[in-house]
Amino acid sequence: MYDVIIAGGGPTGMMLAGELRLHGVGVLVLERDPEPTKVVRALGLHVRSIEVMDQRGLLDRFLAHGRQHPVGGLFAAVDMPAPQRIDTTHPYVLGIPQPVTDRLLSEHATELGAEIRRGHAVAGLSQDDDGVTVELADGAGTLRARYVVGCDGGRSTVRKLLGIAFPGEPSRVDTLLGEMRLDVPPETLATVMAEVRRTQKRFGAMPLGDGAYRVIVPAEGVAEDRTVPPTLEEFRHQLRKVAGTDLGAHAPRWLSRFGDATRLAERYRSGRVLLAGDAAHIHPPTGGQGLNLGVQDAFNLGWKLAAEIAGHAPEGLLDSYHTERHPVAADVLNNTRAQMELMSTEPGPQAVRRLLAELMDFDDVNRYLIEKITGIGVRYDFGEGPELLGRRMRDVDLEKGRLYERMRTGRGLLLDRTGRLSVTGWADRVDHVPDPTAAPDAPALLLRPDGHVAWIGHTQQDLTAHLPTWFGPAGT
Repeated sequence: MYDVIIAGGGPTGMMLAGELRLHGVGVLVLERDPEPTKVVRALGLHVRSIEVMDQRGLLDRFLAHGRQHPVGGLFAAVDMPAPQRIDTTHPYVLGIPQPVTDRLLSEHATELGAEIRRGHAVAGLSQDDDGVTVELADGAGTLRARYVVGCDGGRSTVRKLLGIAFPGEPSRVDTLLGEMRLDVPPETLATVMAEVRRTQKRFGAMPLGDGAYRVIVPAEGVAEDRTVPPTLEEFRHQLRKVAGTDLGAHAPRWLSRFGDATRLAERYRSGRVLLAGDAAHIHPPTGGQGLNLGVQDAFNLGWKLAAEIAGHAPEGLLDSYHTERHPVAADVLNNTRAQMELMSTEPGPQAVRRLLAELMDFDDVNRYLIEKITGIGVRYDFGEGPELLGRRMRDVDLEKGRLYERMRTGRGLLLDRTGRLSVTGWADRVDHVPDPTAAPDAPALLLRPDGHVAWIGHTQQDLTAHLPTWFGPAGT
């Protein structure tokens, strides 16, 4: 019997596999597709995901394959510079194609000992008190696991098998996306782009550096089946309709379409089966939040599920995954709905867009929206306390190294400026870092394995009372 079977080998599933393996959890990843996809559905990591990679020692791998871009202009493509101040040591967007992200996370999970089987899909599930039986498609047999996590996308088989409702709105508009060559001079393309994007923000052609372009254009109508890719002629027709020219589009590498459906699973857990990533929430790609939201789901879930399997999770810890992440996804759905309205070419939304652009001239407004898009504005409800309580802790310098370097084991961490505190009883789950020079200006901080601040204080009695809330009973 496996500890955990993960259905879906995309970025969410592979991130989760790596997080579980940090704690010695036995993991099997089942991926339906026999080969990794070449379709580039997502193009970047936002600030919080970049921090996550830094916290796990993966950032150098990603930086080697990506390009850093300013964080301005993320909300509804409103042309605004980056805010003057962002509370992070990584104030940039990392442009990196999703297939590369998938590969790097897969390599990381494999290095840590995760088993990955491609060409295997889940067809059935049944639970009992001891575990979950997974039926494989095409008569490939059954497997057993203590827990199963569905990371199998917006059409999630796992979610459907559980009967979890997926309320929301269906697609109203479709968009075509693909990589192809364009036979127009760069200056002509720039002129066309500037004119069309004055009103139509769902149009663009981004050079990929090898003579090909990533092209996006509104589709005509809503497709009955988005798994069927558009034809090149459909692309050309829409380019002529929207831009007045097909830009000489030819030699496509891949073509796809996506809609703007917005749906959120009613619950993220049903007994021993959980949902993460697009299996739990889908929304338009405005602001580039989808992949990042899934990676951060995995970052929240991994240590909690590992603690449950190890037998030292406090009551309710695994359920806190839904409690914390469901509202975050609901907020993303709301902001993507708003962005889609602001990207409409109708006079009313265009007027609201102009008003928002004026408001974003105020740096506080600009920063608030950027922090929302990039994930660093998330605050979990840990009760009353200082503003930092419940928020993720930014990286800070220590007497020896950096905070994020000390978090790469996936354990909790006590950052102790007093030097008088102790994690005796929890030393197998929490690292103690006494450092009088560390920021911020607080006596001591207790960080969960996902970097969120769970306690701020200065007395041993108060700390000892809070440690079991997140790390279970003291050991011997």
